[in-house]
Amino acid sequence: MRKAKITRTTSETEIAVEIDLDGTGSYDVKTGVGFFDHMLEQLARHSLIDMTVRARGDLHIDDHHTVEDTGIALGQALARALGDKRGIRRYGACLLPMDDTLMRAALDLSARPSLVWSVEFPTARIGSFDTELVREFFQAFSTHGGITLNIARLDGLNSHHIAEAGFKAVARALREAVEPDPRKADAIPSTKGTL
Repeated sequence: MRKAKITRTTSETEIAVEIDLDGTGSYDVKTGVGFFDHMLEQLARHSLIDMTVRARGDLHIDDHHTVEDTGIALGQALARALGDKRGIRRYGACLLPMDDTLMRAALDLSARPSLVWSVEFPTARIGSFDTELVREFFQAFSTHGGITLNIARLDGLNSHHIAEAGFKAVARALREAVEPDPRKADAIPSTKGTL
């Protein structure tokens, strides 16, 4: 049962997240931030991780706390659902084209969090959404999920496409990394014997 539920309540946000690593990519996402909902739907759909997200945040200030705290909760849920990581592939990578954009994502579910971010956006906003928050989400997600995560924009002119291709690339890499390895179903994927 590779499932997890996380609730996180602060003076700024109330977040509830539920994931199933062995799902079909179904999603039910409501954060109050339309573009962010769209990105989380891409994350679920392309990772095949079933995802329910409910977030209420201080949107009268801005979207920052809601986006960051959702990243924290999703990272925590991922780490909990993976348990000791026995039998997973551990690594995943994706080179994803989308219209004018080409994004690369590579990750290691190592329990050693690190984000390498090589992405620039041509605009500061996508509609009303601050493009800086894409990095903030992945920083929180990688830190609390214990993920070594590398994301790079190799090409791209349109900020919406860059953000969406980034989420899809991470999703595809995550799908690969969390999949059971049929050749090593009972093994921790490390010579150390632990992750």
